[in-house]
Amino acid sequence: MPLVTTNYSEIPLQFAYKRKSVNYEHKETFHSHLGVELLLIHEGKGTMIVNNVRYDIKPGMLCIFQPYQLHHLQLEYADNQCFERSMAIFEPTMFEVYFEKWPSLHAFFKYIFLGKLPFPCLYVIEDLAILDSVFRNMHDQWPHVLESEQYEEISLFLVVLFRALKQLWDKLNVHAGDYQTRRKNHQVENILNWIESHYTVPYRLDEMAKSLHLSPYHLSHLFKEATGISISEYITTRRIHQSILLLTNTNKPISFIAEEIGLMSPSYFCKVFKSHMGLTPHQYRKRWAGPSG
Repeated sequence: MPLVTTNYSEIPLQFAYKRKSVNYEHKETFHSHLGVELLLIHEGKGTMIVNNVRYDIKPGMLCIFQPYQLHHLQLEYADNQCFERSMAIFEPTMFEVYFEKWPSLHAFFKYIFLGKLPFPCLYVIEDLAILDSVFRNMHDQWPHVLESEQYEEISLFLVVLFRALKQLWDKLNVHAGDYQTRRKNHQVENILNWIESHYTVPYRLDEMAKSLHLSPYHLSHLFKEATGISISEYITTRRIHQSILLLTNTNKPISFIAEEIGLMSPSYFCKVFKSHMGLTPHQYRKRWAGPSG
């Protein structure tokens, strides 16, 4: 079963509004994302497989794919069928700070990307027009957003989107008030929590394994089996995400940022950053700031 894990582009949001596919042009392998994907289906028929469970694809459904969650769409194009969808794919840790002002919404946001969701697909959405309007407004607004304001615009879009999604979830889910991140009790979630607390310091597998009471081999195998990437790859990705936040929201020197994310050598940080983002940290910051930056 092939696995494709997408990398982050220069803008930390993959977005589309009412994108159409016809004549079998939308073909996918099993794949996952480093971040969360929200998929709103306007038209289309077929089947979807998420974590080896089959779901029918129907118009008006909303799909939530958590980080590293394998999924696959098998679409039907007979009788001039069209697959039309809106989607947003983003790295939640880059935007969580913007939800902290609203405790209930923040808890729901964390639940969506960390929690053990009862199902990945929501059917019979009565308030589909509300979600549609959130995507449409972003689609209409984006071409007019200054490059220096893109991060702010993405943050506002996600806050509004999750507020609408929370209202929908509360109507459909009998446990609406309990947004517990239950997956944290699993071993992989314990590993992720450990990484979140230690990624800003140099990484040593033996120290990590000792802290989590696992053998280095079992630790590495468990993480790779669950996520599709190695621990070191994940830590590097997490560091890059944090560096983007610091580059775009602070004036800290690049050498300081390298130290803060656990890469003591500025030259090595620049090399790793460019391999992931296609630009050096300085070029990224300059482009993000725009002509007036």
